Amino acid sequence: MANVSKAEMVNRVAKEVGIPKRQANEALDSVMNHVKKALKRGDRVTFVGFGSFMVRKRKARTARNPRTGGTIHVPARRVPVFKPGADLKDSVR
Repeated sequence: MANVSKAEMVNRVAKEVGIPKRQANEALDSVMNHVKKALKRGDRVTFVGFGSFMVRKRKARTARNPRTGGTIHVPARRVPVFKPGADLKDSVR
């Protein structure tokens, strides 16, 4: 099993669409930046059939420090989450 890096994804998009790698890189960067900005605002980003990106809130909690065994406080925070769509789920089964 291999990982697909951003550079490899740019190469694949450029080849499939027939555009220069520079343009494919700019397009991919633009999409990722717009997703980040939307999530920062608390918006949900949905690509029908592919999936949805959203932000969830995690409650504050206490945890155990594995090094010392003592308890530590983990503050509440917002985390990005991806929920795959039906087409994506079906394609990997």
